[in-house]
Amino acid sequence: MLDRIFAAHPRSLGESYFTHQRAAFHYAASLLLAGMAAAVHGVFPCLFGTTGSRTVARLHSDMAARTGRRIPAA
Repeated sequence: MLDRIFAAHPRSLGESYFTHQRAAFHYAASLLLAGMAAAVHGVFPCLFGTTGSRTVARLHSDMAARTGRRIPAA
């Protein structure tokens, strides 16, 4: 059961638990920062005009390259 919870998914991507954890934390931090920039942009439209969209596009590209497959856009 612990294997299924902690290791099965990272292993399916060819990664260790800690490699997968590091990537997930990187995505989380990037998205948090992009979200804050988007919130500031909502108040001050002259600031961070493309930060959120550029971050999402970069993360999507990085994730597709990491997994070795095309990730369809929603």
